[in-house]
Amino acid sequence: MGDGESWGARAICRTADPEELFVEGAAQTRAKAVCTGCPVLTECLAYALDHRIENGVWGGMTSRERRGLLRRRPTVTSWRRLLEAARTDYVQRSRPRGDEGVAAAG
Repeated sequence: MGDGESWGARAICRTADPEELFVEGAAQTRAKAVCTGCPVLTECLAYALDHRIENGVWGGMTSRERRGLLRRRPTVTSWRRLLEAARTDYVQRSRPRGDEGVAAAG
């Protein structure tokens, strides 16, 4: 993962009206939809968690969801490292094994 400057330029929400992302209550559910399919969702969420950003939707999570996550995992010192490791592990587990998809010779 890169720093906040590099991932922000690739965020889907970079052209969105900030008023759409910094909303309260039920409107946050609609705001989360903006994050769907964003290529930097993980970086965005890690940034918000590491910097304890209290308002707005970041990384597909509302402020309430982020606060809950921070309460459940108080010992995490770097969300960026944790989420990066989880993503790497997920990608590695999702890759087909070397012999899958190869037709048997015969």
